Amino acid sequence: MPDTLTKLTYQTVQQGKSYLSFAHKTLFSQLQQLLSPHTRPTSSLPVELLPVIQAKLDKLRAADFADAEAGVYPISLLFDDPWADYLRYYPLLCLDTHNIWGRIEQKQYQKFSPKIDTEGYPSYYVQNFHHQTDGYFSDDSANLYDLQVELLFGGSADAMRRRILAPLKTGLQHAFANVPPKQQRVLDLACGTGRTLKAIRATLPQASLYGTDLSPAYLRKASELLSQIPGELGQLVQANAEELPYLDNYFHAITCVFLFHELPSKIRQNVIEQAFRTLQPGGIFIICDSIQLSDSPELAPAMKGFDDIFHEPYYQDYTTDDLVLRLTNAGFENVQTEIYFMSKYLIATKSN
Repeated sequence: MPDTLTKLTYQTVQQGKSYLSFAHKTLFSQLQQLLSPHTRPTSSLPVELLPVIQAKLDKLRAADFADAEAGVYPISLLFDDPWADYLRYYPLLCLDTHNIWGRIEQKQYQKFSPKIDTEGYPSYYVQNFHHQTDGYFSDDSANLYDLQVELLFGGSADAMRRRILAPLKTGLQHAFANVPPKQQRVLDLACGTGRTLKAIRATLPQASLYGTDLSPAYLRKASELLSQIPGELGQLVQANAEELPYLDNYFHAITCVFLFHELPSKIRQNVIEQAFRTLQPGGIFIICDSIQLSDSPELAPAMKGFDDIFHEPYYQDYTTDDLVLRLTNAGFENVQTEIYFMSKYLIATKSN
């Protein structure tokens, strides 16, 4: 059992990441005001909202530590931060910031290096999401992504991802207790750099893991990350979540983290239907994504303008979308929702 020192260390590390994130945001906000004032956001969060956000962050961290303490996943996962990568790529992130400000000022939301080939990708995907240089199409983007997300969420991105692990583990134990762990197949849709898959591997050390993503660059990063784990590697495939290259009723569980807010409305339904098709009866589908207005109306000021500040062209539609209805329309049952910090979780079961 973890002792008090372990908990104190966890809290200190998490608080330290929050301070680092705050320092970064403050410094670059001041630089932006000085060097590129026309790209500054026109509004900021009300001061009275800050204690509300801090309370939600504290709840997330408490749940994160409690799950590790209960053995849902190893304590070591709480401290699995790629500091070497962060230190290595932080200077590149800083150097690229001025390019980002330039694209914001010129409203260039689909600008890519001449080396980038966007042919054959869906139009909704050919975007500089988060104003990232080259969107999701380059190795530099893949190298910077995890650092950017950690800075955005005050060092809590991995803690938010880990909220899927308890329902995933419980769902598999409940529905497929008669299936040997090595025969249980788990797919992570839009696996990105592989951070979620790495956490799943620590939680389910024997399961067969699969990951799909549209970006070859991000799949290369995921492969690099997962290759550091002893044992069997996950199977990574470049694929559109609307057209999964798997048989019907193939997976025991499917996860999807931070994808749906970057999809147009109709595409969200297509992805859900593909998840339903490829899940076995009794299988579990877990979505982690941004909070929505109906869940956290008190955070409406934080959601307002997020799409413009971070170039998330489908975000405002997402905040009012009825994902529970979409899941039930596809055939899912027993849809449950949970809210932690800035994320919403939907846990659904495919009917037997």
